[in-house]
Amino acid sequence: MDQARRLLALDVFRGITIAGMILVNNPGSWDSVYSPLLHADWHGCTPTDLVFPFFLFMVGVSVAFALGKRKERGDKHAGIVKKILTRTAIIFGLGLFLAAMPNFGIKEPQDAGSKIIFHYIFLGIATLSVFFKEVFSARQQLRRTFLYLAIASVLGMVVIGWNMYDFSRLRIPGVLQRIALVYGFCGLLFLKTGWRAQLLIGLGLLLLYWGLMTLVPVPDGYPPNLDPTTNLGAWLDRTLLGGHLWSQAKVWDPEGILSTMPAFVTGISGVLTGLWLKTSKSDHEKVSALLAFGAILVTIGLIWDLFFPINKKIWTSSYVFYSSGLALLSLGVIYWLTDVLKIKWWTKPFVVYGTNALIAYVISSIVAKLLYSIHWTTEGGTSQTLGNWLYHNFFTPYLSSYNASLAYALANVFFVLGIAWILYSRKIFIKV
Repeated sequence: MDQARRLLALDVFRGITIAGMILVNNPGSWDSVYSPLLHADWHGCTPTDLVFPFFLFMVGVSVAFALGKRKERGDKHAGIVKKILTRTAIIFGLGLFLAAMPNFGIKEPQDAGSKIIFHYIFLGIATLSVFFKEVFSARQQLRRTFLYLAIASVLGMVVIGWNMYDFSRLRIPGVLQRIALVYGFCGLLFLKTGWRAQLLIGLGLLLLYWGLMTLVPVPDGYPPNLDPTTNLGAWLDRTLLGGHLWSQAKVWDPEGILSTMPAFVTGISGVLTGLWLKTSKSDHEKVSALLAFGAILVTIGLIWDLFFPINKKIWTSSYVFYSSGLALLSLGVIYWLTDVLKIKWWTKPFVVYGTNALIAYVISSIVAKLLYSIHWTTEGGTSQTLGNWLYHNFFTPYLSSYNASLAYALANVFFVLGIAWILYSRKIFIKV
């Protein structure tokens, strides 16, 4: 196979994953959600629990392809490391940005007056500047101008809000933050080691995490356990992050510190897959290996589940094997359909999502935040949000509660798809 050929399956699989993330994150009502679109309560795995590890798996695959090109042509490692660290910081910062929305920690925003208005003006300028920086990617002077404008706008937000911000409860872990850390770790590991070392490090991390979670007593006085609030990972989150945890749990975080260790291995599984896809093997050999190793990993995950239960919220080692195996099987099937059999009529929406995956997720998160932060007082004196108004006026009158909730989530998927399609049609691919 011509290694220069871009594999359609990679964009399609990434696009399916992003569409899935938007779908499960934005129901019309959390009281009316079909069970496959919810996370498992604790141990166990639903289709929704596969979305995030699938994306981390694809982060690893992308590392092998994108950084592999620079490594193969002999680029200096210092420059590549700088790129990896910069991208890690930007993605992590985007995660903090989304966590801070919509008030950005502004104390008593109703009393801030004109400062709030200027705050959001600067925010709008910074956002548009980042967008146009990518639109004019071929014109270095304009790119530099928009970059400086974005930086100046952020500094303006800092100046006018210096005495207004209160980030004492800002959640530090998060989805984008974990993506950033996995990208950074896998990028540096890929740059400095070969596939054998990557495999051994990955296996070592999974065994180490298993040992820590099942053998080490919790300093709070509890024996080793996997309960939500008393396991070693939860203790570490409380100790190091205090009040900066997931608001719904308060004393632990599903993207916590210790569970990021096995999440690294999910990314490593993607790196190793990417390296295999870059070889000169035939398409049939590649697909066969994806399916075979996928089945093997799923089997190992199910066996390990008997001793270390599959659990997304603490990202157990069995969960890494199980979800990575299913990712391999899924990618293998998509590869067979799109790149071998050339059945492509269904792929365009997912390609659109997959080529602007990160920005699609950010847009969906911003839209969701705005829908439930824009509100007004009704004639009856109750508060009404834009999201609830749309849901109860355009969905619940015509559909059952569960179908209305699903239709609202699908509307979010198609809305973001429309924005991504505009970018795709104009060949605008926003990368950080």
